[in-house]
Amino acid sequence: MGVRNLNGRLRNFTLHVPKEIETASGIVIMGRRVKSLVFTTDICIIRNVDADAVLAVYPFTPQPIINAAVMFAAEVPVIAGVGGGLTKGKRVVELAKNAEFQGSAGVVVNAPTSDAVLSEVAETVDIPVFVTVINERDDIKSRLEHGADAFNVSAAGKTAEIVAKIRKISQDVPIIATGGPSNETIIETIKAGANAITWTPPSNGEVFKDIMTAYRDGKPHP
Repeated sequence: MGVRNLNGRLRNFTLHVPKEIETASGIVIMGRRVKSLVFTTDICIIRNVDADAVLAVYPFTPQPIINAAVMFAAEVPVIAGVGGGLTKGKRVVELAKNAEFQGSAGVVVNAPTSDAVLSEVAETVDIPVFVTVINERDDIKSRLEHGADAFNVSAAGKTAEIVAKIRKISQDVPIIATGGPSNETIIETIKAGANAITWTPPSNGEVFKDIMTAYRDGKPHP
């Protein structure tokens, strides 16, 4: 018997992650299987996308109020960014602790995070710690020794290559990775060993473009 879908009339208009992500094995995070993560902190997108989880990482110093807003809006688990680049040291540890208390299903630290800080985060929180990997120079074995529970690979065109490198070091460590610009790169990254894929959705402005074009032409909402 096939899967039955139940939707509201109005919320039936939503964003869908690429179907190719369904071929991933997934990661069970705090009891929830996750294959797709939407990479955004936009609450409107978070409320209207069918991803399994949210990767709430943004280019500013992490602020608890932002994490709280994302988790309040999300209907799925949230993996919260807690710094490690611009934001360093003890503040990263405190942000990770705060994210756990707010309900985050996991935290992710940026690539520049030192092994010492990673160890302290891992010892402090009782949720999974993801470490971001951005190039082949990252010391995967050292990250694992210092408490990394999983990896978040974001290496542009080398993502699949680095996923494969990590998988040679550990067959078991969970890996999430960016899917890249096409369905083909998503498949390539999964075949390289990624368990879950992060997907960057279109912006509100991009979604609005087709809607406004239809309205200007006297057509109904697409």
